[in-house]
Amino acid sequence: MGFLLHGHETDRLRFRAFEQDKDFEDWLPFFQSKAAMQHWPMGGLSPLEYALEWYAKQAHRYQNNWGGLNAVIEKESGKLVGHVGLLTQKVDDIIELEVAYSLLPEHWKKGYAREAAQFCVHYAFQNNWSERLVSIISPSNAPSIAVAKGIGMHFDRAIVFQGVEAQLYQIKNKKSTV
Repeated sequence: MGFLLHGHETDRLRFRAFEQDKDFEDWLPFFQSKAAMQHWPMGGLSPLEYALEWYAKQAHRYQNNWGGLNAVIEKESGKLVGHVGLLTQKVDDIIELEVAYSLLPEHWKKGYAREAAQFCVHYAFQNNWSERLVSIISPSNAPSIAVAKGIGMHFDRAIVFQGVEAQLYQIKNKKSTV
C-alpha cells in the first residue's frame, strides 16, 4: 500500500490503517461538526452519508495504492485523534502527493496536526517519494493554513479542486537536485 504510514509513530501519536468498523463511530462527529465541515461543501449529503462516502473513498485509495489517510491515535489515551497521511491527488492534470490532515475538533489546538503533518513531510522526503509535497486547503480554513505554514509550506496558487475554490500550498525537498 503505497504512501501509507502504518506502524509509524511520533512523540505523541501512532499511525495505523483506518478500520471502518472500529473507527466509524469515533469519526462520525467530525462530519456532524459545523466547525469542521464549514470549509468543504457536503453536496447535500447528511453527515452519515458523507462519512460513509469518505470511508469508501479511503478504501478505494488503499486498494489502488494511491496512499490515503491513516488513523492517528493518541498514544496516551488510545483515542482516535483524526486522519492524516499522504495521498495522490490530480491537480490541474498533474498528479501531486498531498499531505492531508483532518482532526476531530476536540483535538484541535494541541499541535497534533502539525506533529503528524511534519512527520509525513519528513518521511516522504526521506523515502524520495516526491520532489515536492502539496496541501489543498480551503481559503477560509485559517487553522489548516497555519499548519501548512508551520511545516514549511508556502502558498503556491489558487486552484479549483473538485469544483471548489481552494489554495495550493507546497514544500520542496531541499535535497532535490531538480
